[in-house]
Amino acid sequence: MAAELHVELVAADRSVWSGEATLVIARTTSGDIGVMPGHQPLLGVLESGPVTIRTSEGGTVVAAVHGGFVSFADDKLSLLAEIAELADEIDAQRAERALERAKSEEDAAAERRAEVRLRAVAVR
Repeated sequence: MAAELHVELVAADRSVWSGEATLVIARTTSGDIGVMPGHQPLLGVLESGPVTIRTSEGGTVVAAVHGGFVSFADDKLSLLAEIAELADEIDAQRAERALERAKSEEDAAAERRAEVRLRAVAVR
């Protein structure tokens, strides 16, 4: 059996995903990180970006994450996000419309959120 880490992806309003994984890739203020079983303990600040989880069963879970924290110790990874959506939950057409609206209104924060949502959909 391959080494595993337990992952909890939690948004402010709900538990988004929980399970066993072999690798998690996330964007932090220090850059992109990959966490595998046995990684050194860490605590970081999440940037907006896709989070990719390689499950123990060989599947891939992708989520659009907007801000928050990541912590890892004892093969337990917690991603505590302000906002998080699984790629399967994202309506790509709606995200494209939101991106266009944000660009026309020159709303940089909304533009970034829409771009992250579209990147998460593209990765899945």
